[in-house]
Amino acid sequence: MVMPLLRRMARLFVIKNRFEAYLIIYALAVGAMARAQLYLIQYPGRFGWVLAVCCTGAVFLGGAKILDATPKKKLRVRKLARAWRSNVES
Repeated sequence: MVMPLLRRMARLFVIKNRFEAYLIIYALAVGAMARAQLYLIQYPGRFGWVLAVCCTGAVFLGGAKILDATPKKKLRVRKLARAWRSNVES
């Protein structure tokens, strides 16, 4: 009884498509920029800028991993091109 409920709840945290991945990356970027602003205030000078750049770099690396892990949409263009060729040839 408990296991099906846990499975259903776990499915909420699975990224199913690229749109969801982009939303998560956007949320990570907003949080990283807020953190970078705090670093610039807390550590004025070069060290604050280094930490701010590290925040943005982490979003780039994490976003790339998330996009690599999500399935790509199959190109409908290839299907349409095949269908068009078969209609032209017949």
